Amino acid sequence: QVQLVESGGGLVQTGGSLGLSCAASGSILAIFAMGWFRQAPGKQREFVAHITSDGTTNYADSVKGRFTISRGNAKNMMYLQMNSLKPEDTAVYYCNAVIATTRRENINYWGQGTQVTVSS
Repeated sequence: QVQLVESGGGLVQTGGSLGLSCAASGSILAIFAMGWFRQAPGKQREFVAHITSDGTTNYADSVKGRFTISRGNAKNMMYLQMNSLKPEDTAVYYCNAVIATTRRENINYWGQGTQVTVSS
């Protein structure tokens, strides 16, 4: 059993910053990649950023230069620093991880999401 829990969402004005955290727990053997997706009401869930076990990062063009993804010293932790926020960033942000457990390998897991609202 693996759980991903997000935290750090909230309400911020345009141009402000928020930091999101994701913690993975359970019978984890390895985490191959972790990332963030977001979904606005009535919209498809979209990719935001991800980071692999070797530290390689990737960002959606819409957030490049504004958001920074990182892994904690404890490798079950992941962070997303969001700067220069825009109303278009308003969405539920979901933590995603590709994880091998004691029972299964390379499975995608999702958190419950945390709301980020950017006021105009």
